[in-house]
Amino acid sequence: MRILTGIQPSGALHLGNYFGAMLPAIHLQDEGDAFYFIANYHSMTSLTDPALRREYTRDVALDLMACGLDPKRCVFWKQSDTPEHTELAWILSTVTPMGLLERCHSYKDKVSRMGDEGVITVNHGLFAYPVLMAADILLYDANVVPVGRDQKQHLEVTRDIAIKFNLLYGDTFVIPEPRIRDEVAVVPGLDGDKMSKSYGNTVPIFGEEKAIKKRIMGIVMDSRGMEEPKPDAEKNVAIQLLRLVAPPAEATSIEDRLRAGGFGYGDLKKQLFEHYWNYFAPARARRAELAVNVDYVEGVLKDGAEKARTVARATLARAKKACGLD
Repeated sequence: MRILTGIQPSGALHLGNYFGAMLPAIHLQDEGDAFYFIANYHSMTSLTDPALRREYTRDVALDLMACGLDPKRCVFWKQSDTPEHTELAWILSTVTPMGLLERCHSYKDKVSRMGDEGVITVNHGLFAYPVLMAADILLYDANVVPVGRDQKQHLEVTRDIAIKFNLLYGDTFVIPEPRIRDEVAVVPGLDGDKMSKSYGNTVPIFGEEKAIKKRIMGIVMDSRGMEEPKPDAEKNVAIQLLRLVAPPAEATSIEDRLRAGGFGYGDLKKQLFEHYWNYFAPARARRAELAVNVDYVEGVLKDGAEKARTVARATLARAKKACGLD
């Protein structure tokens, strides 16, 4: 089984990234042939600072390896070190209907959040993002792609494009399947919306303790007092996040206390921060070790790129032959 996933270096990785894609991908290292890349081509749709792109790319490498990605059990590299991605994306774009991309929720959502100037500032890369994502996946004959539920539609687009190409030019691409952990398919942000860097509602995986604690303690709650019962406790954002980072029995106990009354929102947020901080303590220690050995990390990415290109070149050659470009 071939497994593939990519993480975009567009800012500090957060709990949504971790539970939606990173953790499932790390677990899958033991289940098959794992290919994991840093999607720095994709970051260009929203990030234009070259220095920041380099910094974020390095940080993603550190974060993933600190959280458990093992280069001995997977292929790990930077997307831009395998230019076959962009060449295949062009080939795939010629069989991709415009309507398929226009229906993508992510594109429509970002346009709506840009307001009246959305039609001016939205770039082609953002619109065509699912085609490049399809190339990312199809290049490596991926059977399984771990994604958050918000990316499920893009994977369905990948499947549609592959099927269309195969029907037109003959069997060329493996049709991938999504792997979604339903219990954390969408991680809520601090405002209750989906956790996303573009929404400014994230809890970073790594960062300065005081700053992160301030973010968590700043979660806005309703006006009910400490003594009042909260029968809808399961809808509370802090409770939903607590379930991810606390032992199940303890998370349930805290939720029951909130539901019964006599347990304040301030105490709830303190409990959330403490469990979050403890949950990532081993990863913070590992990241500190990697941060002083960046040459090792760069070597891992270079070796991974060489392995990835061997597979990507073969797939691209197959696709070019199928459509008469050889």
